[in-house]
Amino acid sequence: MNDTSGRRDFLKLGMAGLATAGVLATVDAQKAAAQAASDSLLRTVLDRGKLIVGTGSTNAPWHFENDAGELVGMDITMARILAKGLFDDPTKVEFVMQDPAQRIPNVTTNKVDITIQFMTMSAQRSQLINFSRPYYVEGVALLTLPTAENKTFDKLLAAGSATRVSILQNVDAEASVHIALPQSQVMQIDTQANVLQALEAKRVDAAAVDLSTVRWLASRNPDKYFDAGKSWFSMLYGAALRQGDLDWLTFVNQTFTIAMFGHETALYDAAFKDYFGQEPPARHPGFPVI
Repeated sequence: MNDTSGRRDFLKLGMAGLATAGVLATVDAQKAAAQAASDSLLRTVLDRGKLIVGTGSTNAPWHFENDAGELVGMDITMARILAKGLFDDPTKVEFVMQDPAQRIPNVTTNKVDITIQFMTMSAQRSQLINFSRPYYVEGVALLTLPTAENKTFDKLLAAGSATRVSILQNVDAEASVHIALPQSQVMQIDTQANVLQALEAKRVDAAAVDLSTVRWLASRNPDKYFDAGKSWFSMLYGAALRQGDLDWLTFVNQTFTIAMFGHETALYDAAFKDYFGQEPPARHPGFPVI
């Protein structure tokens, strides 16, 4: 066999493989359900015909109502990604509004199939539920005013003890700010809204809030807010699932991975750009970086 005919046969095999993959992708939900363990939630959800997700409705950019009254946000997109993976239809999901305190109980008592509600992964919580693979890396970041002289991190740092920073009151608040700005004055405030109000009133030079909040506000209101360009203290956001169900956990993890790093990234990419004002990093075939 010469090189030309060898390459031709190889290409034929490759196209056949792609065609086979397309056929396999159309396997209906009932056949897929039959492969799951009889007591797996994967089989239950497929038989039911919809996914039930616990989440919230008041925290942009994660879960909130838009001007049309529709529930949107990054958490909502992750739920729709799962519904698409289950039924090839991102609308086949029912959302259960819950208080953050109910994120774990509603999973363990079977009220919801999964909780997707900007939930920080921790070893303590992992004793109660399983976490999916992370779908976002949260952090602390600095929000400033676009008209301020010291609006960038470098200038805030150079100003030393003259820099004033507002942050939501908690036991680690001052130490958290001093990781990035060791000489700054820290103003602990009772609510997140008041943390931002202190910045807007120019009582502080920067507000230390979640990175996602900084990106959301700075991208939506560039004339009002500025991303100072510093983030730290990484925290992983993952979905919460009941323990003891490997089929369900594996399905969720694989679906998230495909949506973030594989060949079906459209939903994730559009949401990431819309809610955080940024393009996701380019994925390159070859060595896996997932």
